[in-house]
Amino acid sequence: MASAVSLAASSSPLAAFAATSPSRAGAPRPHHALPPARGPRSQAQALRAVSGPAGSRRWGTGRGATVVCAVQGQDTTIQVPDVTKTTWQSLVIESKIPVLVEFWASWCGPCKMIEPVIGKLSKEYEGKLKCYKLNTDENPDIASQYGVRSIPTMMIFKNGEKKDAVIGAVPESTLITCIEKFTER
Repeated sequence: MASAVSLAASSSPLAAFAATSPSRAGAPRPHHALPPARGPRSQAQALRAVSGPAGSRRWGTGRGATVVCAVQGQDTTIQVPDVTKTTWQSLVIESKIPVLVEFWASWCGPCKMIEPVIGKLSKEYEGKLKCYKLNTDENPDIASQYGVRSIPTMMIFKNGEKKDAVIGAVPESTLITCIEKFTER
């Protein structure tokens, strides 16, 4: 018995406690810390479903099972090009067609949420609207020049002038309504 205690004590502090504790001596240790769930399967259990051999399903097998939702080998996001202080004049002010500029920052969660929407709109309005993004941390002078106090802010420029602004991670339909006012049909 002493060798089992010394072996347990050498492997981990928790094992040593369990082996030397008088209330636990000889008693089976529980398999999990929480009581079993009752009722219908929880969403977490459904997400842990793993296909077994011959298509059978085993629930709750595997630790840290992962659900993959992306199509492998296919990038579904459209990258919106950056505009900076040096390119602002040529890309935005001198543009012959309307321009949508997203004012963003790398640390901004809502900015990351709206970025795929801006990418999608740039593809849908190709030839009618140009879309760019401006990092406000790297270009604070342009952001302050146009009164950007909160990000994400999307501004539409036409003929070099600011025409409209939308603040926040808004639905795609809100941006479309704003864009339609300034694009050729």
